Amino acid sequence: MPSPTITPLLVADLLAEDDRLPVYVHVIEHPDARVLVDTGMKELHPAVADMDPRVFPLSEQELDLPGIDIVVNTHLHFDHCGGNHLFAGRPIYVQRRELDDARSEDYTIREWVEAPGVEYVPVEGELELLPGLRLVPAPGHTDGMQVVVVETDGRPLVVGGDVAVWFGELDEPSTEGQLRVRALDPELVWLTHVREPWRPRTA
Repeated sequence: MPSPTITPLLVADLLAEDDRLPVYVHVIEHPDARVLVDTGMKELHPAVADMDPRVFPLSEQELDLPGIDIVVNTHLHFDHCGGNHLFAGRPIYVQRRELDDARSEDYTIREWVEAPGVEYVPVEGELELLPGLRLVPAPGHTDGMQVVVVETDGRPLVVGGDVAVWFGELDEPSTEGQLRVRALDPELVWLTHVREPWRPRTA
């Protein structure tokens, strides 16, 4: 089976201290389905005005939205779920812990999580979503964080969301999620806020 391809799409950037922090989502072309990992932002919201978001929504990009079969939210922070409503009626996979926390705690934009027509599939722990593609809990950034592990003929690829915000966090892992990702011995780890994937250092 050919290895799935992973393509990053820039959907926003945010002001973090004095820098612009890019926000990428990732499309996985699997032989059985097109999978979108996270949905970015589609619009501005007063709750995050201090981060001065610039938005490049999926609906205005050269992405065939109806051609997306499955959506995965690594977690439900606003910059990862703001486009969920574009996929109303399609399954959106998220860890149950994350969904419960997003509904009960004040750490996201609730109306983006609960947008009309959004249908979540709550996941308990690991799940093989498609042959050679599985969801793996990776707590740290949030308690309900998950990553997508893509098996290949060689070492796995990981779409990690915010399991790490910058490469140094994977070079010297400290959270349970970061340690779990490193234990997979991945070839590449794609992150939300960096354009190129992280690669393990070679000796």
